[in-house]
Amino acid sequence: MKKVLLVIGAVVLALVLVAVYRGFTVFVDQQYQVSTPLQKIQVDETAALQRFSQAIKLPTISYDDRSHFDEAAFIAFHQHLQDSFPLVQQHAERSIIAGFSLVYHLKGQDPSLKPALFMGHMDVVPIEESSRDAWQQAPFSGAIKDGVVWGRGTIDDKVSVMALMEAMELLLQHGAAPQRDIYFAFGHDEEAGGDGAKAIAQYFKEQNLTFEFVLDEGGIVADGLVPGIQQPVALVGIAEKGFVNFRLRVKGEGGHSSQPPNHAAAGVLAQAIVAVENNQMPAKLDFFSQMFERIAYAAPLETRLPLANLWLLSPVVKQAVLAKPSTAASTRTTIAVTMLQGSNKSNVLPDEASALVNFRILPGDTVESIRQHLHKVIDNPAVEISAELANEASAVSSTTSLGFQLIESTIRRLDEGILVAPYLVMAATDSRHFQGLSDNIYRFMLVTLNPQTLKQFHGVNEQIATKDYIRAIQFYYAMLSQAASGQNTIN
Repeated sequence: MKKVLLVIGAVVLALVLVAVYRGFTVFVDQQYQVSTPLQKIQVDETAALQRFSQAIKLPTISYDDRSHFDEAAFIAFHQHLQDSFPLVQQHAERSIIAGFSLVYHLKGQDPSLKPALFMGHMDVVPIEESSRDAWQQAPFSGAIKDGVVWGRGTIDDKVSVMALMEAMELLLQHGAAPQRDIYFAFGHDEEAGGDGAKAIAQYFKEQNLTFEFVLDEGGIVADGLVPGIQQPVALVGIAEKGFVNFRLRVKGEGGHSSQPPNHAAAGVLAQAIVAVENNQMPAKLDFFSQMFERIAYAAPLETRLPLANLWLLSPVVKQAVLAKPSTAASTRTTIAVTMLQGSNKSNVLPDEASALVNFRILPGDTVESIRQHLHKVIDNPAVEISAELANEASAVSSTTSLGFQLIESTIRRLDEGILVAPYLVMAATDSRHFQGLSDNIYRFMLVTLNPQTLKQFHGVNEQIATKDYIRAIQFYYAMLSQAASGQNTIN
């Protein structure tokens, strides 16, 4: 018995020593090493901020009810772009798609080079009337105060549209002669499904266009948002989740509540919902691991050690990740019961009870695999299961492509204090409609958010620091100038 205990102790000690050794050695600095910082383009900040402010003042709102669509606001936004960027109007071909979406094409001199596509969207989400009084500045004021621009769209996503246009105007001012074609695609209804982006994608397909890379909104510079990492981290989206609503429907006999059956439609439905919530989709650490592979070297040992030893500690890591909804969402297809319907009167049994269950689909899962999961865990033929409003998860783009390397190197050359990591975008972007037009689709904007400002995304007091907006212009200028130059390698 003593020998057995000694052997067990020796094995445990060996495992501990191996784990600690790996904690110190597995993760190395893989960040792009800056040899030549980028010379930041000089921006007339006052003029650029005024143009941005004017863009925020235009209420280009996307409503779920399309009858509320304000055509005049979008026409005014189009005119603002024309008035603000005369060189872009002069040198780039502009096309209006689906009535209100915009495509700009700056032609390059070398047709052998695949074009690059930069995206943004002009529309914004509505303001909740109940929250209007909580805004420190009016939501469509475009107020510039104390180093901040206020208003709906400052983060999502007029920052991309306006900063891209500023960058192209500067590029043309400096007499650039592009080798590679550059395209801009600005949707008008991203917040309501992205029909404009779908039409743009179809427009590109009809022209047999494919792109070297696509850059849309999505990832941000996370300050204090990545566990265990003190430095800001640029989260570059290499994929995004899909989504599907599954309706669960149970039919009943109805009637008066004074003579109920043992299991009414609502009760059967409730059992099905409990079964679904108690059987979550399996967790996978693929994206979590890929992100930390790039940045874990900068984390303390207590963070590095379990990540360096997933062969031994993956159950512990999964448990820790799944403990918080914000991190759990990056590791599995999420399940959210959102809408319930039954009887419309307290003493009437429902003829039919239904629930809508929203799934955000992790790449690797599919609408069909979720359907099979539901049938298995509910295991009741009385519950009808049907899919509504489905969009599969995106493909996963490479981190070794020209596009990713250009994004990574540009961020680092602008600010070496920012770490760069691949990332899974939880929400949907217009870029999901461009699958098939490029193998290299990325989602990122150079805007810094922290735990406090992250809440302003679609929320109250949406705002951006003026220095962040100017930096976004400098980022896009560097991206455009390098992409347009025709370079196919990153030094």
